Amino acid sequence: MDSKIEIVQYATQGTCSKLINLAIKDNRVVDIEFIGGCNGNLKGISKLVTGLTVDEVIEKLQGITCGGKPTSCPDQLAQCLINYKSNKLVKSEA
Repeated sequence: MDSKIEIVQYATQGTCSKLINLAIKDNRVVDIEFIGGCNGNLKGISKLVTGLTVDEVIEKLQGITCGGKPTSCPDQLAQCLINYKSNKLVKSEA
């Protein structure tokens, strides 16, 4: 049986990007879209983490800061996935 793609949306906090749209299948990130933020950098991050497991992305990105801020867009992606794993986000299926 094919597993479904889960779609989650995460409102970021403390970053230039405002929203992350994320698709996950079989515990792997299959698509990411950042709304707002540094377009080129966020497209690069999306390409680099697509195909990785949820835990691999969290491990690589959690704790990254931006300038004087205590968080960053990559850290917010990790926070999104932490919330996803703990079932704190509304999930829909594609």
